Amino acid sequence: MTTHYVADTAVLTGRTMRHVTRSLDTIITTAIMPIAIMLLFGYVFGGAIDTGTSSYPDYMLPGILLITIASGVAYTAVRLFTDVSSGIFERFQSMPIARSSVLWAHVLTSLAANLVSLVIVVGVALLMGFRSGAGVPAWLAVAGILVLFTLALTWIAVIAGLSASSAEGGGAFSYPLIFLPFISSAFVPTDTMPGPVRAFAEHQPVTSIVNTIRDLFDQQPVGHDGWIALAWCVGILVVAYAAAMAVYHRRIA
Repeated sequence: MTTHYVADTAVLTGRTMRHVTRSLDTIITTAIMPIAIMLLFGYVFGGAIDTGTSSYPDYMLPGILLITIASGVAYTAVRLFTDVSSGIFERFQSMPIARSSVLWAHVLTSLAANLVSLVIVVGVALLMGFRSGAGVPAWLAVAGILVLFTLALTWIAVIAGLSASSAEGGGAFSYPLIFLPFISSAFVPTDTMPGPVRAFAEHQPVTSIVNTIRDLFDQQPVGHDGWIALAWCVGILVVAYAAAMAVYHRRIA
């Protein structure tokens, strides 16, 4: 059964990956907005922001990476909505394949596409002056956090794609997610914010994730932020997965 499930998922992932490779502009478009924000903050606002660090690109990159993921998962919702509205899911239902393998194919494709976008963004950050003395274990830890965050947001995208009544509506869910890093420690220290805003910023998931990635890049002790970030990522992933599967069975049944 497990081998059958993995084989079905692999075949369907190949199908969705072909859609992405035929429209590479989606990956480029996903990277353009975070890069534009990075250029804006790096060369326009960065000089006026005191972060206590020597390089503003080093400070803001973790937030930019999260924005890249939030932007990228919108395409997963749109692709999923397109499949549902075209009737392809009903055709899959008549075939001897594992039901949830269809969703996992979209999720794994999202993960692969977002990783490519993240590499592009990091490349531009290096050109802007980003530097890190972090070793391989720290980079692997950063990659692990980004993978978890991508999976968590992608399963939210699955819910949006299955529930939307239009392609635009399917992708619109990502706007609040893209905006969330701006009310966090991603671009400015939270202690510069007014009381209520600061309270929200310090207790929302993006801040702990950004702080953890920043500490890993800076070769600093991660502390309790790492456990909080991990708890947020895993918690969102578990809840979003359960909700997505419930919506899927209700929609396709």
